[in-house]
Amino acid sequence: MRGGPSVLGIVLAGGEGKRLMPLTADRAKPAVTFGGTYRLVDFVLSNLVNGDILRICVLTQYKSHSLDRHVTTTWRMSSLLGNYVTPVPAQQRLGPRWYLGSADAILQSLNLVHDEQPDYIAVFGADHVYRMDPRQMLNQHFESGAGVTVAGIKVPRADAASFGIITPARDGTRVDRFLEKPTDPPGLPGSPHEVFASMGNYVFTTKTLVDAIQQDAEDDNSVHDMGGSILPMLTERGLAQLYDFDDNHVPGETARDHGYWRDVGSLDAYYEAHMDLISDQPVFNLDNRRWPIYTHPGGLPPAKFCAAGIASESIVSPGCVIRGQVTRSVLSPGVTIEDGAVVQGSVLHDNVRVGRGAVVRGAVLDKNVDVPPGATIGVNPERDEELYTVSKGGVIALGKGQAVPM
Repeated sequence: MRGGPSVLGIVLAGGEGKRLMPLTADRAKPAVTFGGTYRLVDFVLSNLVNGDILRICVLTQYKSHSLDRHVTTTWRMSSLLGNYVTPVPAQQRLGPRWYLGSADAILQSLNLVHDEQPDYIAVFGADHVYRMDPRQMLNQHFESGAGVTVAGIKVPRADAASFGIITPARDGTRVDRFLEKPTDPPGLPGSPHEVFASMGNYVFTTKTLVDAIQQDAEDDNSVHDMGGSILPMLTERGLAQLYDFDDNHVPGETARDHGYWRDVGSLDAYYEAHMDLISDQPVFNLDNRRWPIYTHPGGLPPAKFCAAGIASESIVSPGCVIRGQVTRSVLSPGVTIEDGAVVQGSVLHDNVRVGRGAVVRGAVLDKNVDVPPGATIGVNPERDEELYTVSKGGVIALGKGQAVPM
């Protein structure tokens, strides 16, 4: 941050993303396309850069080629000013092993911290959809003198088993307990049906983080995870405090999308987050020009609508050619919808082609899927179950280039 304490951004982007299969069969979860033209990693990087954190290391591991390529070709900062966004693959600096967890990923990458010598380190997750001004969280951390500040968002208590849960102390800011995916956590005072879920975003005083991960590395019983190991350790020592995401205000936000945050780690969550984008008054508005989400421009021509081509309540990216009918869908660059084809409530990735008279409903099609003329997806549930991946919520998913029978 210019004129203030030095802050290094570390983005944890090494997860496998098993629950997003088949979209993660050939790529890391943060590299998965979202909202037509973006990758999931673009959201956290945009938040950090918009918030003047301009030296960022993206720690990668599984199937990282497309993620590394996207970061290096898209996120080019001013080297004249010493700014950078750089992917850092697993380096095996401590021996021939992969990362054991997110805390171990930072441990194995401490050379980055030693090189920069920052006052503070912002450790953020790479696969959530949201807008956040990190400066506001940093300011609270600076003023508090805490060892770590963890961003929390209120979620239904019934969903607690999917998150790290923060129990605040009576003062409302100090963290009393940090529970990793508990089944029956206590509700909040005055709101017993809600809990604070960790967003996976942390601000550390550098010495606190380095000391904690080095101590954790010596514990053979540890899972070496930020939420499962480091936060409970620092909470027990009274060094952790809560940052309420509801207090964060981003320029250009609306009352409707204030405080929006989605963990899109499952097919159902990924699909539902796309449906949040497409209404006239979207739950999450991609068109906020005062806090833009950046990505690679692509260089494709504008979308083209032919004589009978119609799209309503949809996002249509550059390079698309629409000859059929599209409703409540998100189309990535280069998608072609042929004459008589119908696409409803679906998410189509780059260069998908839906042939003449074909029908696609309630589906996510990864890039380069070719739906033959007259074929159907989302029409016959029993057939879909036999041929494709179908989520608990009924979302049909096809992997990259997967064949579609007639």
